[in-house]
Amino acid sequence: MARVRPAARRALLLGAVLPALLAGCTVGPSDRPAVLARDGGPQQNTTTPREEAPLPPLGEQSGDMVPWTGCDKRTRQALDAPQRRDAGAMRYSCATIPSTLDTPQLPDRGVIRISVLKAESGSGGSKIPLLVVNDIDGEPGTVFAARLAARLPNELLDRFAIIGVDRRGTGGSNPISCVPRKARSDLLGFDPAAPDIDPLVTAARDAGQECALILKNMQGALDTWRTAGDLDEIRRRLGAPFLHVLARGEGSRVVQSYAQRFTDKLGRVVLDGVPDPSEQAETVLEGQAAGAEAALDAFAGDCRTRNCPLGDDPRATVSRLLDRLRHGDRGLAPGAATRAILTGLGEPDRWPALAKATDAALHGDVRPLDEFLGPQDTDNPYPSVLDATLATTCNDTRTRLAPQHIAELSADWRQKYPVFGGLLAQRLVWCSQWPVRREPVANPAMRGAPPVLVVSTAADPRTPALGTMRAAQQMPSSVRIGWEGAGHGAVGRSDCVTEQIMTFLADGAVPSQGVTCPP
Repeated sequence: MARVRPAARRALLLGAVLPALLAGCTVGPSDRPAVLARDGGPQQNTTTPREEAPLPPLGEQSGDMVPWTGCDKRTRQALDAPQRRDAGAMRYSCATIPSTLDTPQLPDRGVIRISVLKAESGSGGSKIPLLVVNDIDGEPGTVFAARLAARLPNELLDRFAIIGVDRRGTGGSNPISCVPRKARSDLLGFDPAAPDIDPLVTAARDAGQECALILKNMQGALDTWRTAGDLDEIRRRLGAPFLHVLARGEGSRVVQSYAQRFTDKLGRVVLDGVPDPSEQAETVLEGQAAGAEAALDAFAGDCRTRNCPLGDDPRATVSRLLDRLRHGDRGLAPGAATRAILTGLGEPDRWPALAKATDAALHGDVRPLDEFLGPQDTDNPYPSVLDATLATTCNDTRTRLAPQHIAELSADWRQKYPVFGGLLAQRLVWCSQWPVRREPVANPAMRGAPPVLVVSTAADPRTPALGTMRAAQQMPSSVRIGWEGAGHGAVGRSDCVTEQIMTFLADGAVPSQGVTCPP
């Protein structure tokens, strides 16, 4: 009998457990039939209506006060990957909106400028604003929103204008650059297999100290709680009575904060992947390590079906590449290579390119793989998002662990999650020298919110399905859709999921709890 790898067993177990968990979830407020991924008749749970706030109307804009200017050329240049929709059918406008900086030392004071982008289809008429919030460590939110808009159906774009937001400290929203060059290189490239993490602790200390000197009061103003205030300022200037919003991954935490601060302004909400709600960073990161291994298994399976250049065992080929980088100077550190692969796993459309880049790195050309690091390691046209990621992540958590404990976790996770365990454990070092947050952390339950549509993806390397399911279970008004595919986020990738969110946003039709969409 063939030996099944530990990560493959996890993926098989996940595929077996998810349907059972879906069937056992509390049922949502709709009796519409579920969408089924497998052969046979639709799965339908017995519905028990719950008390919750009603789904708000779309509402009408009372007057758009945003100073929009055309930005078609630069937006199309940023969208360097092929798009599902002809880019010529979209119109792009950009603007900068002042918002309150609101530092802990100077509450309700100071100004920060937030960069926004509006993507509209060629059809005329007034459209409802739909804000889009991306992960803090992803590409700038304006670019992400433009890319997502090109994947959305015409029926949705006929009703909504897609509004992208560069989160504070990133893109065009007062981008920060405070991490010293050597510390940046060490944080991104440190070997995930290294048993001695002292050099990484030093890099985190240098980064924390330099950022404190450069950012000063602004240091404590980079978090999801205050980013929620930016969203409300944008809503107000758009003249929208409610915030209708779609958030991907870690961006969901901004919406959870918004729900706590501006409950009566919350409109129709889609959370495409939600981080595990645990306040313990090690719990969240271990879940990400498991999700990353499952995504690697899905990539390997896809690779084999395409007869890709990584051979019969793409997972082993990836491990072989990382080992070669670890024992030779090829111009790409093993930590950076692992991080690049992790980033690539989140974008299934780029899996063929990821396979070619991995093969090229094996043969000495690391440039294509290095490009997968994207905004984490670039100075053009904006500073690396590492700085804002470090600030926001550390301001959002109270977890601070001793280096010895992190080293022990790292050794344990490398056994459990052989490719990504060490990398994710090292993230615990990043905040070890950062000031501990004294303000309350936002409650992820979104109590008092109207129905919230939560989407989980079976093999998501960033917001794994089990963490998203735990988050949904803590939200009394959540209705969850599960996608059995792989990658970070399902909206715009799964036609089934996209259809469900379109009818929810445009028509106010709340799907049944536990709808399952095929891969």
